Amino acid sequence: MTSYSLLQYKSDPWATHFEDLEGRCAFTVIWVDENPNLVLKLIREAPWAQQHPDIMGPSASFFYFGPNRSPGFLVYGNSPTQPMGNSIKRGKKEGSPHRYFTTQNGKELKWAVSPNRLECTDSKGSVFATWEVAPPNDPFYARLTIKHAALSFVTELVTTLTLNRIAMAFQWAV
Repeated sequence: MTSYSLLQYKSDPWATHFEDLEGRCAFTVIWVDENPNLVLKLIREAPWAQQHPDIMGPSASFFYFGPNRSPGFLVYGNSPTQPMGNSIKRGKKEGSPHRYFTTQNGKELKWAVSPNRLECTDSKGSVFATWEVAPPNDPFYARLTIKHAALSFVTELVTTLTLNRIAMAFQWAV
């Protein structure tokens, strides 16, 4: 199965970008506002997206944080808002490393979360993406490998990856 590698060049999950192996910017996370609360925007960049005609879904998402950078809500494109907690729901078992989310087209997926590696799968164990911190001698911070089957929800995939990394950094008890 075809997969695509994106290289993340900053460790900061709330101000970073991903590039493909040809140097095309694929996704960018930027600060939009911080008054009164933090707002981030994740942008799926056109130069990369135009290389992949199977990409579907919104080209951007917004992260609206609550007071003191607590979980707020997400917006995909011009869709209705949804609580951030819906995109990083804990597994049913106590101490589960899994965080569940449902794509806009109704597909239930989960991220297996650890500090240096996250893996997105479905209930059958099919892997859709893997994010891993790179070895210290690499010029980039991390590598995101996305399977072709994930292109139909790739913005949601990168949004929930980013949200899980932010939740770990802020130690949210979601």
